[in-house]
Parts: sequence; C-alpha cells; structure tokens
Amino acid sequence: MIHAGMEPDPSTGAIMTPIYQTSTYVQEAPGVHKGYEYARTQNPTRTVLQNALAAIEKGKFGLSFGSGLAATDAIMKLLNPGDEVLSTNDLYGGTYRIFTKVFERYGLKFHFTGMSDISQLEPLISSKTKMLWVETPTNPLLNIIDIEACAALAKKHQLILVVDNTFASPYLQNPLELGADIVMHSATKYLGGHSDVVHGAVIVNDEQLHEQLKFIQNACGAVPGPHDCWLVLRGIKTLHVRMQRHCENGEKIAHFLKAHPKVDKVYWTGFEEHPNHAVAKKQMRGFGGMISFTLKDDSLDAALKVLSGTKLFALAESLGGVESLIGHPASMTHGSIPREERIKNGLVDSLIRLSVGIEDAQDLMDDLNQAIG
Repeated sequence: MIHAGMEPDPSTGAIMTPIYQTSTYVQEAPGVHKGYEYARTQNPTRTVLQNALAAIEKGKFGLSFGSGLAATDAIMKLLNPGDEVLSTNDLYGGTYRIFTKVFERYGLKFHFTGMSDISQLEPLISSKTKMLWVETPTNPLLNIIDIEACAALAKKHQLILVVDNTFASPYLQNPLELGADIVMHSATKYLGGHSDVVHGAVIVNDEQLHEQLKFIQNACGAVPGPHDCWLVLRGIKTLHVRMQRHCENGEKIAHFLKAHPKVDKVYWTGFEEHPNHAVAKKQMRGFGGMISFTLKDDSLDAALKVLSGTKLFALAESLGGVESLIGHPASMTHGSIPREERIKNGLVDSLIRLSVGIEDAQDLMDDLNQAIG
C-alpha cells in the first residue's frame, strides 16, 4: 500500500508525487511530446494513482474518475441499447438511481435480485444479458456474494462480471483474483479515507477492456483533478493500518450491539450465523468496519432518536473515513430507491447504518450506549 505503483518523482526526486496542476503540455512539434498532451487525456499525478490502484487491486490497468458514479457511468457505456444487466437487489442507492433513471432511458434493462444463492441466478440469464453487477458486502444489509461462483457463471454465459469493492477495499478483498472482469470503487470512501475527496476507480486485467474504458474516460471526460488524485494517493499509503483498526473496532462494536438489550438485528459479516459467513471467510481477509442494525422498538421515531443522539458518531452521508459515521439508509444513501422496493429487499425504515472509524473503541461503544438509552 505504501510503495505500490509509486516511485520518487523522476525530475526532482520528490518522494511524494507532485500535484501537476496544468491543463496542457508543451510539444516539441505536432505529436512530439513527453507522453502528455492535454490533462483530460493524461495527467502525471493521475498516472501514478492509476498505477497504484492497479497494483493494490492486483490488476494490470487502473483508471480514475471524478466520482464512484462517474466510474459506474463509464462501465455502463460498454453496453448497447437492448442489453440487460443482472444486479444484486441490495446495492447503493446511487447505483440503483443511475441504472433506472439514466440508463434505462437509453435502452438498457436491469434485473435486481438476491445473489446470496448463486444457483438462483442462472434462470434469470437470457441471450440479452451482458453483465453481472455485484456488490459484496452489499450496502447496507452486508449480504455476501460468492465472487468465484459469479465468475464461473459469467464465464459460462460470456458476461462481464463487475464487482463494486467499495465496502471491502483492496486490503480485504481482491475480486480480480477471484475471476471478476472489472473492479470499481467509490474511492471517496476507504481509499481516500479522510472524508476530503470525491473520486472513483476502475481496475481491470484485460487490455481490450482497458482500452475501451480508457476511450470512454477521455471521450466523456469525467476525470478527476490532480489534487483529488494526490489526496487518494495519500490515503492509499495508510489504507492498511486504517483497515486493521476499522476491522478491530467493527468487531468490538458488532458484539456490543448484539449483546445490547434494546438492539434487535445486527448485520455484520463476521458473525458465524451471518448468511454466507463461510464465503466471507474464504474471499475476504477481514470483516470490515460496516455494520447495520435495528432496534427492538422498530419504530422510525426510535431510530431517529438514536441517529440524532450520538456525539462521536456523526450523522452524515458516506462511509470509510477515519471518523465514525451513523446514517439512515432509507432517507439518506438509499432514498432514491422506491420504498416498496427497499422494504421488499429487507431495507426497513428503521435500519441504522454505521461506518465504524478508528477512534477508541470504548468511546464509540459508550457513545452508542448513551444514544440507544
């Protein structure tokens, strides 16, 4: 994480990659240059970040985008009108929104289904199906999907397998090694890690797929600025130590919530009784810092009291920063999903989601305890 894809700056020896704040580059003659022409197409800071992203995801090619949704947008542009996508039904609300409100208008069709049991997927695949879209762990119910099994299914039917690896991060899970074709991240989250940048990432092994996505990146222009790239590069250098602490704190808080008399369900992939826990153990190196839970008083009022009552957990969108966040998926991150769809998939109005940070674990448990009452 500290050295992957990064070398001292060749022009000065600077150990930290400089921020190349420029929009264009001088050419010796038309078409004769030092590898850089125009900053939408290439930027040296972005090049270093893209190499680092590829290295930490154990892939060959990395691409950076202005946000996680910009990365998703680029991936969808690999498809043609009439193509169909089979997606998990528990996924980030912004992904659901761009699928249904943007790309359905251009002739793509999306099917949302549970993917915990891969055997249920094959009957849903038709000659029009071109892509499997997987989140694991899912957002916000922490469902675990078997990436290797999905890869085998995708290969059998010649589908593109995309894995949104945002919740796990490359430190805990490497989908390309498990057979995925494309890995995407909202690098805003764990990769940046400090709640100070919005960024997206795509990593692939296949050269042709890389060339297609690189063309879309340049042609459509949803690229990040060099300072944003520099912030993500800085975040990657501490990803390993942050994720270790996220995992340690997450485990303590998950067990604390499970034992709390006023808490009902706790969704955390590390519990042995968690659905597909064995798959999580097989494909992940830890269980992360994301937890969702409900109260025994499952009213919205009771949940709102907790959401507004914490002092260390900040009520805010997003996740993956060093500070702990508490959120209400039904009205925040997943508000764009129709209520009937959310309820059908198990995302109830009273669900609370935690992004456990790297503060002192006892302080965090004390904070939750006083908020729950």
